[in-house]
Amino acid sequence: MTAPSESKPSADAATRHGRSALRITPTRAVAAALLLIVASLVVWHRSRGPLVDTSPARRKSVADRIVATGKVLPAGRVHLGSVALGTVRRVDVAEGDHVKQGQVLIALDDTEAQAMVAQARASLQQAESRLGQVGGAAARVALEAVKQSAARVEQARAALERETALLSTGASTQQRLDDATKAYDIAVSEQAAALVQAASAGPGGADYRVAASQVAVARAALDAANARLAQTTILAPADGVVLSRDVEPGDVVQPGRVVMTISRDGPTRLSVQVDEKNLALLRVGQRAAASADAFPLERFDAKVTFIAPAVDASRGTIEAQLEVDHPPSYLRPDMTVSVVIDAGTRDNVLLVRGGAVRDASTMSPFVLVVQGNRAVRRSVKLGSRTGESVEIVSGLQDGEVVVVGAPTIADGQRVRTRLLADQEADGAL
Repeated sequence: MTAPSESKPSADAATRHGRSALRITPTRAVAAALLLIVASLVVWHRSRGPLVDTSPARRKSVADRIVATGKVLPAGRVHLGSVALGTVRRVDVAEGDHVKQGQVLIALDDTEAQAMVAQARASLQQAESRLGQVGGAAARVALEAVKQSAARVEQARAALERETALLSTGASTQQRLDDATKAYDIAVSEQAAALVQAASAGPGGADYRVAASQVAVARAALDAANARLAQTTILAPADGVVLSRDVEPGDVVQPGRVVMTISRDGPTRLSVQVDEKNLALLRVGQRAAASADAFPLERFDAKVTFIAPAVDASRGTIEAQLEVDHPPSYLRPDMTVSVVIDAGTRDNVLLVRGGAVRDASTMSPFVLVVQGNRAVRRSVKLGSRTGESVEIVSGLQDGEVVVVGAPTIADGQRVRTRLLADQEADGAL
């Protein structure tokens, strides 16, 4: 009786377990199928490669623009200093003042210099008086002495002739003739001395030359004294604006020390540093638009007037200077400016987006060209940068599609492409 009752529950349990197995098996099959589908999709998606942006190379007309920065140059910067040791008595200008050529800027104590001028002037007057005496009264006295000596010579000659005649007749003696001869010789000697004295006192004579040289020395001393006096006053060498003033009344200045700096009035010029890569596009006479960094919304015209003969090797730039025809009032020396130089227009230039060029700063730049569904490396030769685009000189053909950005993409990798909207080159170099 016991055995039959125990076997029935076991049969029912087996029946329930079989039914449960039949319900779970279809669900697991569906899940496995879904997982297989998802895995297949993932593998298929990965096999297509990542999605990248692309852009075609296009030939276009390019308006070349050279962008550079630099400074405002003054027409001329003059550093003024004293050439003499002295004490500053007064300073007549302040920083920012506009001055005229010849205007007194700084005056030093000139007491000693004034005394030296007075002394030199007195010495000159004394020398001139001496010269007047030699060439005036002394010369006239010497001439009178010549006349008197000539008269004495004539008297002595007449007496000698008379004594000679009397001796021949016996009316005179040899002693009287000898005395007359001696008197004549003395008169001739005195005449010769008078002539020498007259020649020395007259123009061209030794005394006159000595007196004239003393006048010249005295005049040179006066000129030197006046020059030293002039050195006690510092004048403006040209019209301009005072940039700096480094002395005050009472300061002692040393020779050679800069005491004031002036910016000359004149044409306003800009000095900018242009990348040497753009040297081929740069020409004297090109027009440009400039702006000061302090006033970025203001624009003014300029023109290239100078290109340096050498490149700065340390920076890889070349200096260009531009002249501003009508400078705005706010421009100041040494202000930072930005300049866009119009370098003309070129036709049929092959361009790609700047983001497509890799290793652009090296000797081996390249792009990734889309061929089929793969990115293939292609070496290129670059030209100038034109706004957001780069000129391709060789290595790429018009219409070929290149990868833009996506720095992780490797040569030969599968990619999926998305074409970017075309862009126009703005021409800024």
